[in-house]
Amino acid sequence: MTPRAYARATSCVAGTPLPFAVTGAARVVVTDAITGLVMLRSDVDGPTWTLQVPVSWPSSLYRATFAAAGAVPRIDGAGDDEAWFVVRAAAPVAPILVSVPFATWQAYNRAGVPAEGLYYAEEPTRATAVTFDRPGGGPPPERWEEPLLRWLRAAGYPVEYCSNLDLHLDPAILDAHRTLIVCAHDEYWTWEQRDAVEGFVRRGGNLAVLGANTAWWQMRLEDGGRTMVCHRDATTDPMSTVDPGRVTVEWSSAPVNRPENTMTGVSFRRGAGAWGDGMAVIGQEAFTARFASHWVFDGTGLSDGDKFGQGTLGYETDAADIAEVDGVPRATGRDGTPPSFVVLATADLRHWRRYGQGGAATMGVFDHGAGTVFTAATVNWGKGLSDPVVDRITRNVLDRFCAPLPVAPPAWSGGVGPARSAGPVGPPGPRGPAGDWTVIGPPAELHALTTCDGSFYAVAADGGLLAREACAQNLPWRRIGDAPDVLCLASPREAAGPMRQGLWAVTAAARLCYRDPAFDAAPWTDVTDAPPGTGSLALCDAGLFAGAAGDTLWYLPALELGTGGWRPIGTAGGSVALTTLGGRLYGITGDDRIVSRPPVARPHPFTDVCAAGASRTLTGHAGRLVGAGPGTPLRHRLPPLR
Repeated sequence: MTPRAYARATSCVAGTPLPFAVTGAARVVVTDAITGLVMLRSDVDGPTWTLQVPVSWPSSLYRATFAAAGAVPRIDGAGDDEAWFVVRAAAPVAPILVSVPFATWQAYNRAGVPAEGLYYAEEPTRATAVTFDRPGGGPPPERWEEPLLRWLRAAGYPVEYCSNLDLHLDPAILDAHRTLIVCAHDEYWTWEQRDAVEGFVRRGGNLAVLGANTAWWQMRLEDGGRTMVCHRDATTDPMSTVDPGRVTVEWSSAPVNRPENTMTGVSFRRGAGAWGDGMAVIGQEAFTARFASHWVFDGTGLSDGDKFGQGTLGYETDAADIAEVDGVPRATGRDGTPPSFVVLATADLRHWRRYGQGGAATMGVFDHGAGTVFTAATVNWGKGLSDPVVDRITRNVLDRFCAPLPVAPPAWSGGVGPARSAGPVGPPGPRGPAGDWTVIGPPAELHALTTCDGSFYAVAADGGLLAREACAQNLPWRRIGDAPDVLCLASPREAAGPMRQGLWAVTAAARLCYRDPAFDAAPWTDVTDAPPGTGSLALCDAGLFAGAAGDTLWYLPALELGTGGWRPIGTAGGSVALTTLGGRLYGITGDDRIVSRPPVARPHPFTDVCAAGASRTLTGHAGRLVGAGPGTPLRHRLPPLR
C-alpha cells in the first residue's frame, strides 16, 4: 500500500523540526525541489514523523516523497504520497524573497470532488473550507512556478523562500528583504497578506509579480492557518453580517471592493485564460513592446511594436483598462489601476474567449509609496525565460530592485559661482539607487519646460508650444500653438494676486508674458519687463525668480508684478534652467549638475543635489524633477533627501 502523507506546516526555519503525518511504515526521500539534490533518505514509522531540518539546509522549496517500507520512493510525478514545504533562512541575508503559492495549490487539491475541493467555482457541491491537514496540495501538473525558481538559482541571484501563508502568519519576514517575488499562479490571498505586502512596498520594498491571476480571490485562514476558507459567494459567507470587507469573494467584488489592481496594477478581470484543450494556444501568442526605451527593456534591442516572448502568455493573464492616446497605451484607472502605472507591453487576447476567457495582457510598472511594482501579467512567465528578451527583462527588474545602496557624491566645486557642498543622498528609490533618471517620454528638441493643470508644456526648437499629459507613460507631444522667441517657461502652484495660474514665459526681448494653459490657440499677453539676459524662470511662494546675465538671480514679488520692480538677490548658482519642487528652487548648471536653494528673497547659496543627466531644461511634478535636453528623452527622478 502506498503511504499517504502531509506536512504539518507549509514552511519551517532551518534548524527547527517539521512534523509530518504518515500512514504506516514507509521510506522517505527528501529532495531540494529546485536543484533536484537528494537531501535525506530515512525510514519512517507512522502515524507521525518529525524531520529535524539541519541548519545547513539552504532556504528552498523541498519535497518529501514516501514509499511503502522496503520500496523505493519515486522522485518525480505527483500524488498523495508526497508533501511539499519551504525551508526559510534562519538568518535572512538575501535581498530577494520568493513566495511559493501553497494556498493556490491547496485550492486545486481534489478539484471537482464534492465537499473536498474548492474548485470548480460554480459547482454547487464545492467545498467552502478545506484543510491543509490532508495529503495532496502540491504544485499542479503544469508546474508553473518551477521554471522561474530554477532560473533564479541558475542565474546566480541570492534568493530565499517562504510560503505565501507566511506573509499572513509572520509578515515581519518581509523586513529583511528588498524585493518580494510573487510567482506564477498565486490566486488566493488573505486580507492580512495584502496589508503586509502593500505596506512593505509603501515603505520602500519592491514587488515583482512574475505571474498572473494574482490575488483574484480573497480567502481567510482559520485554525492557526491550517484551514482555508473561500465561499466564493457573499450570501453564504457568515462574515457578510460581521465584517463585509473580509467576505471571501473576488477582491474587486462587493462587498469587499478592494480591487487587486491597487497592489499589482492589473487584474484577471480584463485578462485572458485558455483552459483544457485550449491551452495549446499558449505557444502561439507574444507580447508587443509599447515603451521600448523604458529601463525594463534595456539591452533587449527592441523597438516599439516589436514582438517578443512567444509562448510566454498563458494559461491566464492579467491586464489593465487602457486607452490608446495617439497610438500609445495609457492606463485609464477606471478599474483601480494606480495613476503612476506605465504600460510596457500588451497582447490582444480577445480571441481566447473560445478557449476560456477573452481579454488582454498588460505588462507594466508603477510606484506605490516609496517602492515599485513590476508585473509580468502572465502565469507562464517562467516558461518563457528561455527567450533572451524575457531573460533580459527579468534581470533588469531584479538588478534594479536589488541595486546596492548609493554612496554620497564628492563635493561639487565646478562651474560659475561659489563652491557648493554635496547634498546628502537618500535611500534607494523604487527605481534603484538614487541618481537614476527614468525615461517617461520620447526624445524631442526642447528648450523650455513647465507643468500646469496636470500637463507638461514645452517650447520646441522651432518655436512651437507643445503639451502632453504629465505622467510617466511615453505619450507623444502635441503642438497646441506657438511660443515665438520664448526662452523659458514657468507656472505657479497656485494663483497669487495678479499672478494667475497658467504659463509664464520670458522672451528673447526680455519681456515677461502670460498664456492660459489651454490646449488651443490661446493668446500670449505681454505683462512687464524681465531682467536683461534672462534665460531661466521659476515661480514660488508668490514670487518670480529669474536667472539672468552675469549669473544673477533676480526676484519680483507677485503683488508687485505690475511695477516690474525686479531686484537682485545674489548668484543664480550657474543655473541655465530653473524650476520649483516642494517649496524649493532647483536649477541645472552648465556642467550638468542639479543644484537647489530655498525660495528666499535674499542671497543664499545653492547646494549640489545630483547629476542632471544631460538635461538642459527642468520642471517639477508630483514630487519628481523632470528634465529634457537636445536629443534626450523626457525623464524624471526623485530628488535625493537633504
